[in-house]
Amino acid sequence: MTATTIKIHDGTKSELDKFREYRNESYDEVITKLVHIVKHVKDEPELSKETIEAIEAARARIKQGNLVSEAEMSKRLGL
Repeated sequence: MTATTIKIHDGTKSELDKFREYRNESYDEVITKLVHIVKHVKDEPELSKETIEAIEAARARIKQGNLVSEAEMSKRLGL
């Protein structure tokens, strides 16, 4: 995988941080998620609404501490 560096304002970084679903989620993952939502808003507005609601629900679960550790998920997936 190749990577690049981009400059963003502190305010933009703060806004991106609000979309993180977990502490170690990379900015690439956050931006990819946002791009996916934006791409599908015009074509499938209901699906996009469902995606946004799912993300908001996941964020709420994480804030409540209702999550699965990486070790537990690996175990469940047999990895």
